[in-house]
Amino acid sequence: MAESTITDEKILEVEQLRTWFPVKRGVLNKHVGDIKAVDGLNFFVRKGETLGLVGESGCGKSTTGRSILQLIRPTSGSVKLEGNELTNLDGEDLRAFRRRMQMVFQDPYSSLNPRMSVFDIVSEPMMIHGLYKGQERIDRVSYLLESVGLNPFYAKRYPHEFSGGQRQRIGIARALASEPDLIICDEPVAALDVSIQAQVINLLEDLQVEFGLTLIFIAHDLAVVRHISDRVAVMYLGHMIELASSVDLYKNPKHAYTKALLSAIPIPDPVIERTRERIVLEGDVPSPFNPPDGCIFASRNPNDKHVKSGQVDFVEIEKDHWVANCPGCIE
Repeated sequence: MAESTITDEKILEVEQLRTWFPVKRGVLNKHVGDIKAVDGLNFFVRKGETLGLVGESGCGKSTTGRSILQLIRPTSGSVKLEGNELTNLDGEDLRAFRRRMQMVFQDPYSSLNPRMSVFDIVSEPMMIHGLYKGQERIDRVSYLLESVGLNPFYAKRYPHEFSGGQRQRIGIARALASEPDLIICDEPVAALDVSIQAQVINLLEDLQVEFGLTLIFIAHDLAVVRHISDRVAVMYLGHMIELASSVDLYKNPKHAYTKALLSAIPIPDPVIERTRERIVLEGDVPSPFNPPDGCIFASRNPNDKHVKSGQVDFVEIEKDHWVANCPGCIE
């Protein structure tokens, strides 16, 4: 693993972030409620670190990433990049900060314009933000392609001429083109073969050091997140329920949901795998349209000690280890 570049400086601060999607029905298009995809997140990211964001499908991970970048406008809350509030920005002011924040999307097939050559795809952010011109732009594209492990000769080709792993490398080169400080990786290896996944993850680690990047790595594969992340945040039903260093979270999980997730990670030793206890959750995830009052995990973890009403506080129970403080979930 590449040498750590983490500092104590907070590059990103998120407070009470909510992203709700209105539900309307009837001829009059009456507002009858909201899908609470993200509901009150609080966390920060240090400059140079990798924060892993995990949870099962539909928990709000991708919506969180897009809300941070303002690709989806949050309903309420605060998103600050190095102290600059992003939720109040629009137009050219927001575009200036967009240069410093980029995203690598999950699907390398649909995230690239099939009618644009690799050169046009990678150079487009430079054109939009007025970076490099003429021969300097050509040289910069060649350098970025080499940095992600592609031959600069490929700049004349089109996306359909590449494999999935190569397309994802092109997407990473495009994200680097605007010289960002923060890159959000939205399940960047989920659509790739296992052998290619390892190559892309190692590439991201090397690029983080070379370009001085801060990463938010969104995934549902806990083994992948453990490898690449310095800290890991666990989401459930739009809420963050645990946040700790990667080592601490995997060795000493506090929340019942985190323990269940970790128990599902396969161990490549058949003797240990046969003897260890698997935690199987009962029931279904509640609807984000009508989430339960009190502890959101109560319906899947029968216990009389759950918080029955109100909001469960997200507290620091140990140094740098935060958890949703419901007695029924962390006993």
